[in-house]
Amino acid sequence: MFLRPLLLLSLTTLAACASAPPPPAHSDALWRLIERDCTGAGGPQGACLQVQPAADRRDVLVKDSHGDYQFLLMPLDKVSGIESPGLYRKGVPNYFAAAWQARTHTQMALAQPLPREVASLALNSPHGRSQHQLHIHVDCLRADVVQALDAQRAALSMRWSPLPVLLRGHHYQARLLAGEELTANPLNLLAFDLSGAADVGNWSLLVAGHRDPQGAPGFVLLATRLDPATGNDASAEELQDHACSVLTGADAALERVR
Repeated sequence: MFLRPLLLLSLTTLAACASAPPPPAHSDALWRLIERDCTGAGGPQGACLQVQPAADRRDVLVKDSHGDYQFLLMPLDKVSGIESPGLYRKGVPNYFAAAWQARTHTQMALAQPLPREVASLALNSPHGRSQHQLHIHVDCLRADVVQALDAQRAALSMRWSPLPVLLRGHHYQARLLAGEELTANPLNLLAFDLSGAADVGNWSLLVAGHRDPQGAPGFVLLATRLDPATGNDASAEELQDHACSVLTGADAALERVR
């Protein structure tokens, strides 16, 4: 495990160390949406559904234009993404915890219960996204991923370890996290316990609901690292199904949009 002072020092030089790709065209579209729909004097409008402006919870929730059940949880402040050093400083809001609470919007859109094991949150790496404003995808897991995690239940533990099977053809590290809610910050568990400071921008993270064999609630954390040789652009959103076919019976998932 890395010592926190050294990690925080290294994170301040992350932009220089990580080999992030150049920003794509219109990579600020989500930030413009926040400015337009979430920060006006009249309150949330348009695609913006919710604004939390408190010092300990500065985030917004918007309806993504792709998929009927997908929502995006984003900081109210300008934060580029998983590679941003400021995310790992003391006192930063737990955006994944806020995103987990937002899964109720997916359930309402589905008009049916959303099982814990189907709910998921995904944060892509800069190599696997089109927008440079941190956005956590709130949506359903793919049916095959739900099945794979259930089959690998015995291989999961409270420590990061390689998942024995590939997901969507890519290698993932996995670990469990106990609890009904996300009191721990999954980003810290990734950066402090797995990836290291200078490499965190090459990783993508997904959090899914979980229950142990006794039915106690918890979470599965899945992390994958950039690997151009295998076509892995570190986009854990690949594990989500924006058509939520596991519940809706849709024939195929919608095309993934990052």
